[in-house]
Amino acid sequence: MTKIILVANTEWYLYNFRLSLASYLRQQGYEVALISPPGRFTARLEQAGFRWIAWGLGRKTLAPWKELASLLALAQLYRRERPHLVHHHTIKPVLYGSLAARLAGIPAVVNSITGRGYLFMRDTRTAHFLRWLLRPWYHAAFSPANCAVIFENVDDRRYFLDARLVYPERTWLIEGVGVDPEIFSPLPEPEGTPVILLAARLLWDKGIGTLVEAARRLKPRTSARLVLVGEPDPGNPASIETATLQAWVDEGLVEWWGWQEDMPSVYARCHIVVLPSLGEGAPTALLEAAACGRPLVTTDVPGCRDVVEDGVNGFIVPPNDPAALAAALEKLVLSPALRGRMGAAGRQRVLAHFTTSHVNARTLNVYQQIWKSAQKP
Repeated sequence: MTKIILVANTEWYLYNFRLSLASYLRQQGYEVALISPPGRFTARLEQAGFRWIAWGLGRKTLAPWKELASLLALAQLYRRERPHLVHHHTIKPVLYGSLAARLAGIPAVVNSITGRGYLFMRDTRTAHFLRWLLRPWYHAAFSPANCAVIFENVDDRRYFLDARLVYPERTWLIEGVGVDPEIFSPLPEPEGTPVILLAARLLWDKGIGTLVEAARRLKPRTSARLVLVGEPDPGNPASIETATLQAWVDEGLVEWWGWQEDMPSVYARCHIVVLPSLGEGAPTALLEAAACGRPLVTTDVPGCRDVVEDGVNGFIVPPNDPAALAAALEKLVLSPALRGRMGAAGRQRVLAHFTTSHVNARTLNVYQQIWKSAQKP
C-alpha cells in the first residue's frame, strides 16, 4: 500500500487544517501517518483513526545544535517509516523535512507554503537576517526534481518565483485547505445587537491592534459587539500577551471567548466576520464564515484579497488603517440587507472555488504528478 506522511510544526495544525485531507487519502486507499510535536490535539488525531508519530521540534528555538538534532531525528523517522511521499506544512517542517527526505531517500516530497508568516512579513533586523540566512536553504530544499511546492495564493507564488527560490514547473496553486459546505452551511442571523467576529490565533500580525482601534471609533457610533475567538500563540513572536487582551476586555472594547471547537455555532452567533491581517495563505476562518453566509471585511494583502471580492461578498480595506476598517464595518452593521446579499454571494464563491472536495482532489493530483516526474530517468 502506498504510504503518505503529513508533517507540521503543531498537532493543532494537522487536526484543524489537514484532517480532511488525511481522511480523503485514506478513503482513496492510501496509508496515512501524521508527524508533529506532541500537544493536546494528539489524542484527537489518534481518535480519528490515524497513527501519529512524535517529532521533537521547537518552534522558537534557533540554537544550531538543537535544529540539527530535529532535522536528523526527522530523517531517522523517515528511514524507519519508509513513506512513498511526505507532505510538509509550515516553515520548519518544509526546510528540515525536505533535507531529511533527501537524506532518507524518500521518493517524492511536497511542500506547502501556508503564507509567508512572521519571517517574511516583518521589517526587523532579525527578520532580514533570517531571510538572508535561509535563502540558500530554501533553494536547496526546493531544487530536487522530486519536490513539488504548493502555494495558497498567487502573491506568495510570485514572491518565491521572483526570488528564484523555486522552479515554475514544480509549483502549484491550491487556494487553502478547503471548507466542508455541509458542516459550514448558511445560517440565519441571530436577533439583537450586531456581533462582529474575529476568529484566529491572537497575533499582532492578524491586525488585531488595528481592529481594536477601529472598535474605539465605532463605540460612540454603533452598539455593535466585537468578539475575539482564539488564543495567543506563545510559539510565535507576534503573539499578543494575555494581559493586553484582558485590558481590552476590561475597557469594554472586545469580548474574548477563547478557543472554540464548534465553529459553526460561533458563526451562527455573529453577523459579520473580520480579519484585518497583514498577510495570509488562504484564511480558513474567512472561508468558513463565507460558507455560513456571513459578509466579510478584510485587508488588501496576499491571501485575504483572494477570498473577498470587494463590494460583492465583503469589503477590502488598506492594512493598518483603523478609520477605513471602522467605516467598512459600520456599513455592514447598519444594513441587514447588505449583509444578506454579501453573505449569499460569499457562499456561492466558496462552493465554486474553496470546498474540501476541490482542494483534496487537486492535492492528490499534485502527488500523482510529482510521483510521475520523480520516476523519470
